[in-house]
Amino acid sequence: MTNALKLSVPEGLPFIDCEREFDFPVAEVFRAHKEPALVAQWLGPRRLKMEIDHYDFRTGGSYRYTHKGPDGDTYGFTGVFHTVRENDFAIQTFEFDGYPDVVSIEFLTFEDLGGGRTRLKAHGVYPSMEARDGMAQSGMEGGLTEGYERLDELLAGAKV
Repeated sequence: MTNALKLSVPEGLPFIDCEREFDFPVAEVFRAHKEPALVAQWLGPRRLKMEIDHYDFRTGGSYRYTHKGPDGDTYGFTGVFHTVRENDFAIQTFEFDGYPDVVSIEFLTFEDLGGGRTRLKAHGVYPSMEARDGMAQSGMEGGLTEGYERLDELLAGAKV
């Protein structure tokens, strides 16, 4: 069974909040966010292929990756991992090449629900309402839903 994505875009605030539960332990969900070879298998929609330039999920680390569509179009992303606490929490920046100079900051919380289950919460803060609205209208919900479904499949198919 797929757990539903809960997405909140509060009126008048430059935030987007996401919540998703996984039927896997925190350590496995966290590791799938940490290891580049695993991230490349689930992050983003199925129709896009991910190419990672670098991905260093640790305090002070950074990332650069590109999604490539079947039409050859590319979508590049960069960011910095400001704080990473193993199996617990991460703070990162997120910037899409298509909207240069618009950087969001994201807070990820990995919560142990017991019984081998995890709740992932994400809180994104945007520099303006326009930037927040652009992200909310970009297909973010579908991309997150599909990516997390892929993460479920990855975790179910191979012990991470």
